[in-house]
Order: sequence, then C-alpha cells, then structure tokens
Amino acid sequence: MLNQVADGVWVRQSEWVWTNSIVVRGEAGLVLIDPGIHGSELNELADDVDRLGIPAVAGFSTHPHWDHLLWHPRFGDAPRYATPAAARVASEARERAQAMAAESASGIPLELIGLVTPLPADGGPVPGEIIEHQAHAVGHAAILLEDRGVLLAGDMLSDILIPLLDSRRDDQVGAYETALDRLDEAASHVDVVVPGHGAVAEGRPDVAARLVADRAYIDALRRGEEPVDARLDADWLSGPHQSNLEQARVR
Repeated sequence: MLNQVADGVWVRQSEWVWTNSIVVRGEAGLVLIDPGIHGSELNELADDVDRLGIPAVAGFSTHPHWDHLLWHPRFGDAPRYATPAAARVASEARERAQAMAAESASGIPLELIGLVTPLPADGGPVPGEIIEHQAHAVGHAAILLEDRGVLLAGDMLSDILIPLLDSRRDDQVGAYETALDRLDEAASHVDVVVPGHGAVAEGRPDVAARLVADRAYIDALRRGEEPVDARLDADWLSGPHQSNLEQARVR
C-alpha cells in the first residue's frame, strides 16, 4: 500500500530489491515515478492510485535501467518522461531492458517498457527541481521537492545499496563525487530522502548519514582502499562491489 511520507508524496515498496514506487501530487494531477516491479505489484499500485481519486497525468523515470522504466495499462496513456540523455539511452536499449525485465521479474507488461520522452525544459507536469548527474547511469535525475522537504534520489543514498558504478563509462568515481556534491546541497533543504531502493530516510540525521556513507565508499575507491561499509555485509553485493573495485583501479 502507499505510505505518505510528506504532503502529496507517497511511497510503495516492492519485494524486488526493496524498490520504491513514488507518487507525487502535482498541479494537474499525480506523477508516477519509477513504478514497479512485478506485474501484480503494478496492478496493486494502480488500485492505490485509484483510491487517491486523483488522475495520473504523467510518469517519470529517474534513469534508464529496466527496473525504472516500467508502466502498466491501468496507469493510462499519460506521457512518460526522463531527462533527454536518459530518454535517448532508454530508446536505444529498449530491447535489452525488456529482456532483463523478463528474466528478473514476473507479469511485467514488456511492451510498455522504456516508452519515455525527453522532459520539457520547464519540467512540464513534473513538480520540483530536476537535479541531473552522470553517476550510476546516463542522465540520472533526482527531484528536489523543496516546498515539501523531500528529495527523490533515484539510485543514490540507499541504506541497502552501495554506490554502483556504470561499468560502461569512464571516471564514475569522479561522476559520483560530483553527484554527491549536488545531492548534498539539495539535501540541506529537506527532511526526507526517498531512494530508489531501501528505506526512506526521515529526519536530518538519517539524511546526513546516507550522504556520509556514500561519500565514504567513493572516497575509499578514490584512494584505492577497501571501503568499510555495513552494506557490504550482504553477500549479493559482493559481485557489484568487486566490479566497482576493478573499475576504480583500471580507470
């Protein structure tokens, strides 16, 4: 079910890697951000949206990874957006995203994956300030809802996921450092951070701790050292972590 984390901001968490679907009330109606994951969960999210009694007027994908490019027929034909760079990648890699979705989750409407267009310069129906950076994925966007004290962070600032470098791109360590600087500034205006995966950070101390953890991990990679990070206790992160270490050494 949807949980309200701030005025006009709701979150529903999937069982698949603790993925957060986000619903934001804009001036014209609801904007669905990164809805997911399994088809049954998308259908339940549609039930939740129906109960709010406000039409869905747009979708937004924070970045062009398959689990952030999903949709469901019950959400309607509302336009779906991403940053221009992310929309381009989503279009080019649509078949790959469909294949990954088919392998990883169940009941997903594959034909609706990745149908995003570039967000207008004025933000269109998507409220808040778009904070674009190049860490983790091309055209990755966070959304600052300063009037509500909320930062929607995409796949950053998670309590369960370490920073995940994009292995296809150069100097992701530098990209993360730049991105964290931008998110740090944005976070100074909020009390709530919603990551793409994991628990919502509530309260300034929790928000600050997320930034500290991601910075410490990236700083260790920069120095060529093994990070000390409680998130690495999860065995399933050992592969991505080793990939990060290798990429940092090579590049």
